[in-house]
Amino acid sequence: MARQKRGSQILVQAQQRAAGLTTIDPNLTLSDELTLPNYSALIQKLRTQIDTYNATLSTLDELTRDIKATETLLRDRSERMLAGVAAKYGKNSNEYGKAGGTLKSERRRSTKKKTPILAPVEESPVKESDSLQMLISALKTEEAPTSTNGNGYKPILSELQ
Repeated sequence: MARQKRGSQILVQAQQRAAGLTTIDPNLTLSDELTLPNYSALIQKLRTQIDTYNATLSTLDELTRDIKATETLLRDRSERMLAGVAAKYGKNSNEYGKAGGTLKSERRRSTKKKTPILAPVEESPVKESDSLQMLISALKTEEAPTSTNGNGYKPILSELQ
């Protein structure tokens, strides 16, 4: 991602002021320091500094992209070098370990947990009419709905009345 280039609101305002002062007198002199040519030279100095800064940012962005590309190339080359050592000497050789690989014999194997086998549950014979009767009795014993305070709780004052 490119870095944000810098602008200067102060520079814009100074350029506008210099344009206005030029209409008064192109060689306006208010004191020894306060002259229009000195003011214009300071404006040009800031403009040059900002341009140099922005050019340096562009160079820095380009260098950053070059570094990332070289890192990607180096990472790929490192993987290929290690794979080459593995192909030539084997993944369990001392040479593979010296090249930075983890020896196959030193790899930690994950232990798989065995899931317990559950015994099948015997179904008890339930008649359709029995389950219907249980449902009807459950509905009959259920209390009438009561008002709540919105949080699922009964208001305390309603219990006292």
